[in-house]
Amino acid sequence: MTLPTSFNSHLHRPSLFKMALEVRTFFEAGSFALSYPWLQAAPKGDGHPVLVLPGFLASDFSTKLLRTFLNSRNYKAYGWSLGRNMGRHSDPLTACGPAIIRRLQDIHQWHAEKVTVIGWSLGGIYARELARVHPEMVRQVVSMGSPFCNNQRANHATKIFEKTSGYKLSDMCPKLIKNMPTPPPVPSTSFYSKSDGITAWQCCLEQESKFTQNIEVVCSHMGYGHHPAVMWALADRLAQKDGEWQLFNPKFIEKLIYK
Repeated sequence: MTLPTSFNSHLHRPSLFKMALEVRTFFEAGSFALSYPWLQAAPKGDGHPVLVLPGFLASDFSTKLLRTFLNSRNYKAYGWSLGRNMGRHSDPLTACGPAIIRRLQDIHQWHAEKVTVIGWSLGGIYARELARVHPEMVRQVVSMGSPFCNNQRANHATKIFEKTSGYKLSDMCPKLIKNMPTPPPVPSTSFYSKSDGITAWQCCLEQESKFTQNIEVVCSHMGYGHHPAVMWALADRLAQKDGEWQLFNPKFIEKLIYK
């Protein structure tokens, strides 16, 4: 397989120390609960549908807090309803398999409007590729700790993914691997953390433009789906009118939180 020019073989998985720090996700979940009243001041949206895709080895249970918050902001938030993400709904040709595509199609048909797709880790890769396959159905994409560029092996999940999904990354279509770092044809935001203990943060960086942006937060990989800083910025991203997407511009105290 020919590697894309952006592939960086020198990137390594996060250190074992960073991986051990993933235990802070429990404290981050607690901070979400404590911050929930404050988070109710975050912008509300127009009620459009949102599809939330879980990370590898996770299920819709892992995105429950995130979807609860989105519903409180006036969105119609949906889980993927495909059980635990063992990588078996992955496809070596399109990254996301037929079942994920059908889920997007169903939600789009129910609401007769475009769907925002949010993906956590592997779910973010699915989200980006869904937008590439069906841009007419996707309003915007948000990925959280998703290794879509530089080196998809610079994480602690690849070997397990290859065992549970039934194929190796080398089986993936070379064109798919080459195009994966390219932004999808819809507005795209990528959340990343330099203290991520599962995925090398350099692998989560979007090619920035007027329709794409990277937002750095300080959280664990397991905490993206309930960290208050992610929730606040996410509400800002989703509240924008369709076709009027703008870059996230931290104001006042927000500048102390977002890099």
